[in-house]
Amino acid sequence: MTQAFASEGMSSEEAAAAASSCSREFRANPHPVYAALREAAPVCPLSPPHGVDTYLITRYDDARAALADPRLSKDMYGAIDAYHRIFGDSSIALDDNMLFSDPPKHTRLRRIVGATFTPKRVESLREQVQKITDGLLDRCPASEPVNLLTDFCFPLPLHVICELLGVPENERKQAQEWSATVAQTGFGPEARKKLEIAEGNLRDYLVDLIARKRREPDGALLSALVTAQDQDGALTDGELVSTAWVLLFAGHKSTAYQIGNAVYHLLSRPEQKRLAVRDPEAMAAAVEEVFRFETSVENSTFRYAKEDIKIRDVLIPKGALVQISLTSANRDPEMFPEPDTMDVERPNVQATHLAFGLGPHYCIGAPLARLEMQIALGTLFARHPDMALAVAPEEARWLTVPFPAFRGLAELPVVLDPS
Repeated sequence: MTQAFASEGMSSEEAAAAASSCSREFRANPHPVYAALREAAPVCPLSPPHGVDTYLITRYDDARAALADPRLSKDMYGAIDAYHRIFGDSSIALDDNMLFSDPPKHTRLRRIVGATFTPKRVESLREQVQKITDGLLDRCPASEPVNLLTDFCFPLPLHVICELLGVPENERKQAQEWSATVAQTGFGPEARKKLEIAEGNLRDYLVDLIARKRREPDGALLSALVTAQDQDGALTDGELVSTAWVLLFAGHKSTAYQIGNAVYHLLSRPEQKRLAVRDPEAMAAAVEEVFRFETSVENSTFRYAKEDIKIRDVLIPKGALVQISLTSANRDPEMFPEPDTMDVERPNVQATHLAFGLGPHYCIGAPLARLEMQIALGTLFARHPDMALAVAPEEARWLTVPFPAFRGLAELPVVLDPS
């Protein structure tokens, strides 16, 4: 399963074994395996190394239906034994949020968070996002190779989400390091200790930060969440800590890897880059195509079947874990013509790609991610129109740890001004 790997002739058993193994080769380029699974086993039972059997959904129509199917629960307390075997005990305290809940709890949490994390609040960050973007690029060396992931792609959304939440500037680096451990370690028995330490540190930090916001409100999102209520009351302490965690973690990691994916693919395709940088409208369209073509969130978070469910003649038994491959669904040729070709002029892509999910769990941070992507890419290419990869595209290194939380590059070496 190298870059040259072709899915033609690959049996469903071979494709399932490749996906189950989560090997470095598969992680470096999963698309041929997903193509084989869409063709031969679109609802595929897997036996990954973490020891918990799952079912993987790979076709667009099935993914779209499954994302909104109430029979597939996001409340992992209902599958607590499997949860323990995959994640250990440390994650439970951080998963008491809307991402891991069903109605009516999910409805209540989403309503409270949505009332504070508003489009108006996101739009008010535009000037600050631009300021952070300019400041980071000012500090990047222009004439020598720079790892854009560490110097730009990660610091930008981290500083933005910290501004939004009200995380003090001198505390952001440590929060980033703990989050990086969770994002890059993956899941499995050998990774569990690192996860426990990082997640415990983050939990303790957020408990302390929330206590400070109660004493000294500052008008930022976290302060607003501390005091937010609806007809059913306020967030509990556990819900508040867990909500802050998911906003901090998901609110910068997914966007950081997505910016990196976008820069890599546009630099690898000069004609696509030329079309994207024509004007802000063209860049906004290009951003949506990048979300489709190489989303940083490869699979949805786990769901479990609350009852026996049949999809494409495959019976998913009650209690089984289910994953939905957003990456595979977004390259389904039945939905997207020539899906393995990046086309920044592809029509109607924003309304059809599944990078942000669908239904009740559609990503609440989508407007912020779009704002950051458009400003980051627009500013980067305007300031450095001749920017180039410092390695050949085929030499790029992707995250290869087993079961990473994200699909992205391990590093992104570029030269901003090759002249």
